[in-house]
Amino acid sequence: MLNYNNATSNNPDNAYFRSPSLVPTDYGPYPFTIDISKATVNNDTFRTALWTGEHLQLTLMSIQVGGEIGLEIHPDDDQFLYIESGHGVVQMGNQKDCLYFQQPIFTGSAIFIPARIWHNVFNTGEVPLKLFSIYAPPHHPWGTIHQTKAVAEADVNHY
Repeated sequence: MLNYNNATSNNPDNAYFRSPSLVPTDYGPYPFTIDISKATVNNDTFRTALWTGEHLQLTLMSIQVGGEIGLEIHPDDDQFLYIESGHGVVQMGNQKDCLYFQQPIFTGSAIFIPARIWHNVFNTGEVPLKLFSIYAPPHHPWGTIHQTKAVAEADVNHY
């Protein structure tokens, strides 16, 4: 965790303003910078909340080959996904059984998911699909780490 005991706001070289080595923990709501590409590619958990603030949350995800995020809807949260590596398919729709929007996704794809839209992401590639997700407002409890999809599904705070 960052050491805030020696931080001073007038010294930008202070450790307070530098990113630590990535450790699976939630660094919010404190000021934080990170090489998001490197952090995303190096993440092996299904979901890790990396930063949670009052109005925004960033999670890292790794979807196994042949896997999926799982069909979900966020009634109060807009969501942004960025595919750092891999490829797959995103589906979205107004009803759980009517996902009228389907698009291939690949490295560099940006996906915008409005609140109240059912959605799912499938990994159709041959390597894990690495992505990060931004929720506004935050969706998962501070510090959420789901090592696997099964752990996420068993968590009562999963969706």
